[in-house]
Amino acid sequence: MTRIVDRLPRGRRALAWAGVLVGVAAALVALPPFGVRSPVVPTVIGLIALTVGIGSVIRGERRIGGYAIAAGVAGFAIGYLATRSSVDKLDAVVIWGALFASTLRFATPLLFAALGGLFSERSGVVNIGLEGMMLMGSFFSIWGADVTGSWPLGVLIGLTSGAAMGLIHAFFSITLRADQIVGGTAINFLALGITGYLFIRIYGEQGTPSEGLSTIPDLSLDFLYDIPPDRLGGFLGDALAGQDLFVWVGFALVFAVWIAVFKTPTGLRLRSVGEHPRAADTVGINVFLTRYGAVILSGVLASAGGVYLALGFVNSFEPNQTAGRGFIALAALIFGNWRPFGAAIACLLFGFSSALAKSLQEYSLSVSTLFEALPYVLTIIAVAGVIGRSTPPASVGKPYVKQ
Repeated sequence: MTRIVDRLPRGRRALAWAGVLVGVAAALVALPPFGVRSPVVPTVIGLIALTVGIGSVIRGERRIGGYAIAAGVAGFAIGYLATRSSVDKLDAVVIWGALFASTLRFATPLLFAALGGLFSERSGVVNIGLEGMMLMGSFFSIWGADVTGSWPLGVLIGLTSGAAMGLIHAFFSITLRADQIVGGTAINFLALGITGYLFIRIYGEQGTPSEGLSTIPDLSLDFLYDIPPDRLGGFLGDALAGQDLFVWVGFALVFAVWIAVFKTPTGLRLRSVGEHPRAADTVGINVFLTRYGAVILSGVLASAGGVYLALGFVNSFEPNQTAGRGFIALAALIFGNWRPFGAAIACLLFGFSSALAKSLQEYSLSVSTLFEALPYVLTIIAVAGVIGRSTPPASVGKPYVKQ
């Protein structure tokens, strides 16, 4: 308990996090179940968060202070718009249990890909090809489940396709020392061409089968509805009771990856190869083998995101189904500073914006479209480093030449 308390933020960092929470509160006060109807309240709370964020940035806490500024602006905007909306429309859009359930579903494919990117980039290899690896996993898992009649075999085939793409990327990036950005882009186009061709060749205009397809099963947690009080039980039941197996696997992997990368000797070797490959080689670590393993594992995890998308989320496949999710996952990894918990939080943020966009279709199609674009806007912000600067592994993107 003492160690946990010692790790809590203090000083200007704690103040910046307080600004983030105040910004979130600016939005929540105007939403159900609170439902404040005066625009003055979210305006004042949002200004407080904005002031705290600006003060934190001035005092040197740029990253978290930037989050506080963004939270203050977003909280004010959402809170103000909520007070201008009718109560009936708010109640139709803001159903917290359903929103949280959708958030988990939208975040899960991003989470698998982001964790895959973490292994590759921690080893020193940039993986722009996450998008293509996801797409391969998506198509081949559907095809595998269709041919074999078994979703576990479909999952295995999808993961194998991702491993193959990871091996190709590793060969060009590590052995041939090609430009890793160009190589990753080539992986994306290769996957787009392969899956598009095979989809037309195998399924044609009728598309993938919608009936009789073996898909990832849901885990029945209906006992959550019985948790008192009824409001809490209802929320937990709506949010968690109908989630499928891969959602739970994805978030369990966050803890597993954190332990593997930051608490084991193997993880230390992986990080040393990404930070100082020459020093790692000097003490006997095989830099090439470590990077090969990391990039192949990256392909497996990224393809798992595509597998979930095809067999757990939409239960079908269509060309370019991933629609940029691999790039969003890479942005989540940058947002999270190449750490699993930070990446998971960023994936949940992107997932929430997508879930909210779907709910807002009942309110306004134009506003819904705006929120659907939010993950891509946040991707640009993350890559540009507008809200704080992330620190990548020192040798990421640099081919290693053994001497």
